[in-house]
Amino acid sequence: MFKGFYTAASGMLAQQRRTDMLTNNMANANTPGFKEDQSTLRAFPDMLLELMNGQTPGGPKVGSLSTGVYMQEAIPRFIQGDMKETDNKTDMALVDINANGLRGSVFFTVQDPSGQPRYTRNGNFTLDAQGYLTTGNGQYILDTNGKPIQLSSDQFTVSDTGLITGQNGEQAQLGIAFAAQPGSLIKEGNGLYRTESGTSLASAANQQFKLQQGFLEQSNVDLSKSMTDMLTAYRSFEANQKILQAYDRSMEKVANEVGKIG
Repeated sequence: MFKGFYTAASGMLAQQRRTDMLTNNMANANTPGFKEDQSTLRAFPDMLLELMNGQTPGGPKVGSLSTGVYMQEAIPRFIQGDMKETDNKTDMALVDINANGLRGSVFFTVQDPSGQPRYTRNGNFTLDAQGYLTTGNGQYILDTNGKPIQLSSDQFTVSDTGLITGQNGEQAQLGIAFAAQPGSLIKEGNGLYRTESGTSLASAANQQFKLQQGFLEQSNVDLSKSMTDMLTAYRSFEANQKILQAYDRSMEKVANEVGKIG
């Protein structure tokens, strides 16, 4: 009976985590470059039960017992989002071109407050008071040498390979990084990712990609599918809740009525 409590409770917790993930996806449906999270539900390893004769194991096999489910970690789905034209010179979008069937994704390189490299697909950039190209959170965009990019004004052009040419002739090459397995990157929030080992990603110089100035990559969240998945998760949570309530009523009846001496 008590095992049933744990099984139903684990189902509720798994669906609650899935609902939280879907809610975050929907909240970022309009965030440039956002990659929706996805996950799967898995069962905990089953227990094999056997009848014990006294204290000696190895008796007749009773059968296996499931111990509930859990949600695996949320992993971003790195599918190209739609392009939206903004005509803003500081907006940039990366377009993955997977040649010969190779999978992977390219990223802008960003410097976090501690000076470590981070990666993003959100090209909604701006110039700060000193003319440095930054993210919306004020983090520096880096060039191929790992240095912040400083420009004389926002009147600059960017080639499809990431070469920036300023109004006064200054040039800088955007530090575009390539992840062969982007699913292994760790999401940090604010559209930033880092490698699991803390090392830097390889340069995308030898990879096929295209940069579009005056465009932003939109989120790849499918709102209608996310809403359907959320309703499914809610119904599953509700079903497990009712099972838990049924177990609770049964235990109450056992405690108060079964075996009662009249």
